[in-house]
Amino acid sequence: MKHLFLIIALASSIFCAAQSTANGTNSKTFTVNGVSFNMVLVNGGTYKMGATTEQGSDAWDDEKPTHTVTLSDFSIGQTEVTQALWQAVMGDNPAWELGDLQRPVERVSWDDCQMFIKKLNELTGQHFRLPTEAEWEFAARGGNACRGYKYAGSNECSLVAWYGSSGSTHPVATKAPNELGLYDMSGNVWEWCQTPYYNYNLGETIPETGKFLIFRGGSTWFSEAWKCRVSFRNLAPSDYKYCNLGLRLAL
Repeated sequence: MKHLFLIIALASSIFCAAQSTANGTNSKTFTVNGVSFNMVLVNGGTYKMGATTEQGSDAWDDEKPTHTVTLSDFSIGQTEVTQALWQAVMGDNPAWELGDLQRPVERVSWDDCQMFIKKLNELTGQHFRLPTEAEWEFAARGGNACRGYKYAGSNECSLVAWYGSSGSTHPVATKAPNELGLYDMSGNVWEWCQTPYYNYNLGETIPETGKFLIFRGGSTWFSEAWKCRVSFRNLAPSDYKYCNLGLRLAL
């Protein structure tokens, strides 16, 4: 089977400042209880979502048919949510892979992520959320700067992704970024999306709720390169958690 279920309000110090990264990316830095993270602006656009030609024979049926999606501007985390940020917001660290707080947080369910986001919004006064599946894929492809790569930033998975069966996550932003300056959108940990699973073939309106939620990107646990592709889809119920599954923020 393809889709395996991959076996307190805190006193806060909050600062938000606009900045431009070295490669010209338009981003904002937020600091919560001493932990900073960047949100990168993704200019809206129209793209082909799903099994585009560079995905080749690796594409699965549920990535088809390709279809046109138009998105408005949004922002997305430059990295996956780290253990440091989760701990700053929630006061605990649920991760399996400990020892470096710059590793992505994992072993968090979709439901856990909603609680984290609710507390983060209370602390910041912002409206953080999970990215929709369409936003996630657009950002992974490089947005309007897309060069048509199979993975997020390269046709060579090892350049941009920690993946395979190493059994260990890695500190974020230690592989090359994609065209938007986003790190680890392929590999390291899978990333929950806001969107319930639906079939592209149905041509239906994307449901607001559903039994299964989408996660994307591949991981270091049992993820061959083909699972790290920008169009690959996976799903699990909202209470599912495992040591290869984390999140990335949107705004």
